[in-house]
Amino acid sequence: MIVKLLEIRDDGTCIPMLCVDMNTAPEIGDSSKCDERRRRLLERCGYPCDGRPNVAITHLAANGDKCSNDPYFWGGRTRPVAHNYIIEHWADLKDGDVVDVEFILGERSAPKQSEIQESAR
Repeated sequence: MIVKLLEIRDDGTCIPMLCVDMNTAPEIGDSSKCDERRRRLLERCGYPCDGRPNVAITHLAANGDKCSNDPYFWGGRTRPVAHNYIIEHWADLKDGDVVDVEFILGERSAPKQSEIQESAR
């Protein structure tokens, strides 16, 4: 599994998120028993283990906030738009990157900078 910490930004919003690609289990046929057990557990929960991103997100604070791999689970606009973007651009995103919903929706001409970087100055 690959884990990335991302900052979701929207109008007046900054949400630090823990994002996990649940679909990075080893290929079917791997001879490692540990890897085989991992793949079977993931498949039992419905993850296809097909190599395409299947990203579960939750608030980084781990404070009882919900967690889902379904972008449409969240309701509203901020998390669904960000979650879809994260799935579609998983390979390009790095730890600490900003996912700016207003920019994604064309409401801004340039993406916002990290609120974390801004406050560190």
